[in-house]
Amino acid sequence: MAPAATLAPMDDMDDLRTLLLKGLPADAVLTDPAVTTSYAHDMASFCAAGTPAAVVVPRTVAQVQHVLRTAHELRVPVVPQGARTGLSGGANATDGSIVVSLLKMDRILEIDPVDRIAVVEPGVVNAVLSRAVAERGLYYPPDPSSWEQCTIGGNIGTASGGLCCVKYGVTAEYVLGLDVVLADGRLLRTGRRTAKGVAGYDLTRLFVGSEGSLGIVVQAVLALRPAPPRQLALAAEFPSAAAACAAVCAVMEAGFTPSLLELMDRTTVRAVNALGRMGLPESTEALLLAAFDTPGAPAELAAVGELCRAAGATAVVPAEDEAESELLLQARRMSLTALEALRPATMIDDVCVPRSRLAEMLDGTAALAARHGLTIGVCAHAGDGNTHPVVCFDPADADETARARASFDEIMALGLELGGTITGEHGVGVLKKDWLARELGPVGLEMQRAVKQAFDPLGLLNPGKLF
Repeated sequence: MAPAATLAPMDDMDDLRTLLLKGLPADAVLTDPAVTTSYAHDMASFCAAGTPAAVVVPRTVAQVQHVLRTAHELRVPVVPQGARTGLSGGANATDGSIVVSLLKMDRILEIDPVDRIAVVEPGVVNAVLSRAVAERGLYYPPDPSSWEQCTIGGNIGTASGGLCCVKYGVTAEYVLGLDVVLADGRLLRTGRRTAKGVAGYDLTRLFVGSEGSLGIVVQAVLALRPAPPRQLALAAEFPSAAAACAAVCAVMEAGFTPSLLELMDRTTVRAVNALGRMGLPESTEALLLAAFDTPGAPAELAAVGELCRAAGATAVVPAEDEAESELLLQARRMSLTALEALRPATMIDDVCVPRSRLAEMLDGTAALAARHGLTIGVCAHAGDGNTHPVVCFDPADADETARARASFDEIMALGLELGGTITGEHGVGVLKKDWLARELGPVGLEMQRAVKQAFDPLGLLNPGKLF
């Protein structure tokens, strides 16, 4: 594989700006360091970020193509970005790169209720799309916790999930087709608009989760569903994480398909209360939230409540209406922000394990927190085994920072030991490159690099990410 590209020698950055301005308006090319440094990184800790030579903010596909052609001619690395809400350093700039911010490509081009698709540009915010299709009686299920800020392009880049994954699946299952600008500026169209289609290799799935390393997505055809009934939720308190995880296994084994099955440990519950005054039960060791969005939701919740009691729940409290249900969901969505408020910095892990090993993952994480003398809160998409241990620390304390870094790595090692994966939805980026190699093994890594070489032989696209 070609080494990561570096900026070719030029008299100064004015030369690069001049070439970019041949196909971009003046306000779309930013080179003032006071401005470009604000685009240098996403929200991840412990991830190196370089200094971009320029930031471009295109509004059209043709403008993106011009940027890539210019970069290809000059051998300049290119870093695609969305809203920079990522948690793995996948959007971090490299030295001398062109950062391509896609936030201005934010049009919803089409919503088709017959074919149940939406055609969107990459800068469309997830929540904006969700509300727009809801007005047509439709539903776009993927809903990351940052859905009010994150963009569809970013969701595609990291194959994002969300709270509803247990029933509806992740972003990859809703991307039918893509328009992608390749490293040399050519435009590739993948996939389809039809409900079915198996012609050729599935390049669409290949791009989903590729973190901008194979091309820049400039348009997406997304599958929609009919809008379900508003969901009703319950909260169940447990004396231990193991008991809560036993309830999760019982719910899934019984054949239920909740629209949401989320877990918050004691640390997370207390953090949410401190930040949002939510009134959650602080005496609990684990709080399980379950919801259904079916006409039979009350009966299904009652049955799940009984399973929770049988697993050892000390209290089961069903929401009385949609408003109470929404408050519970708000509390869960607040979890990461609340944990971030506990200490000056956090490292947010994203380890997914088989549901049957979920209790071992949570108990193992608690043991690591105790051994390292750290605060580690865990919130989880329990229905699909995706845990988010949040390591809280003070970066001004060198010893605590070292312990935080060590615990982060040990959590990932624990996940792999339990038959899991180092990332369920946040991506690899810079943060988990070494761990990706461990998970894939040498043959898997060789094949991944061969794919990268085929699409980006000069190594221009998002260099230094993934591997």
